[in-house]
Amino acid sequence: MPRHALRARLKGPRRKLESKVALVTGSGCGIGRAIALKLAREGAWIVVNDRDAESTNVVLAELKAAGAQAISVIGPVNDDGFAARFVGAAMEQFGTIDIVVNNAGYTWDASIQKATDEQFQTMLDVHVMAPFRILRAAAEPIRLAAKKDAAEGREVFRKVVNISSVAGLFSNPGQVSYASAKASLIGMTKTLSKEWERYKVNVNCVAFGLINTRLTQPIEAGKSADRDRRTRDRCGHPAGYARDVRENDPDRSGRHAGGSSRCGISAVQPRIELHQRPGTGLRRWTGALT
Repeated sequence: MPRHALRARLKGPRRKLESKVALVTGSGCGIGRAIALKLAREGAWIVVNDRDAESTNVVLAELKAAGAQAISVIGPVNDDGFAARFVGAAMEQFGTIDIVVNNAGYTWDASIQKATDEQFQTMLDVHVMAPFRILRAAAEPIRLAAKKDAAEGREVFRKVVNISSVAGLFSNPGQVSYASAKASLIGMTKTLSKEWERYKVNVNCVAFGLINTRLTQPIEAGKSADRDRRTRDRCGHPAGYARDVRENDPDRSGRHAGGSSRCGISAVQPRIELHQRPGTGLRRWTGALT
């Protein structure tokens, strides 16, 4: 999108999230970048993250050029100390936390007889442990903010969005580690929605299906075998499965743990969303196909 067009969209008259602080992991490109830009268009202040400094700084520059307030925290989400650094940067710069989007992730596929302990543990670290640590780090700032809101007679709803996958809901052959991790994230979402109900936090989960990103791109010549093992789309289909339904993506670089592995969003976005009604905990499931 041309910069002037992006600036116009960010500075439009309707800004539902004015001065809300949003933390988005894996927002250096793809779905995470789209989320960050969407939140900024509604007036939110953004904490951008990706493992790759170059892509993170590009998105940061886009946001700032468009008039949004934004900072970056570069590094893999599964690094020790990342959660404290991520949440701490938001508190130091903006003084509060209103929205947390746990988006970062990638796949590392193998059938169970071939899967290694490293593969299984890495998927748990990236997709379960990292969101757990981030939300745990954010718990105290959110609790204190909710207490202050209540004392001042204000009703403020904060938001958590965990990005899961249809593999975590319906399973997928060859993705025992990825599906297990994404299913665990759904359980975390349900539990946290009940724990944080008293703080008026809406805890949601979006389980994406096929998305046109780097995850669906065929491996280039010269890529390592390790990269080849990880070439699956978010439904777990081999690379090239969605070739007839996607547009060409010029960004075909490799994926990385703890950073966004998704560049570009296809018009084919089957998903199942978990929605929480404010004040009632997580009570209903709704399905949407777009």
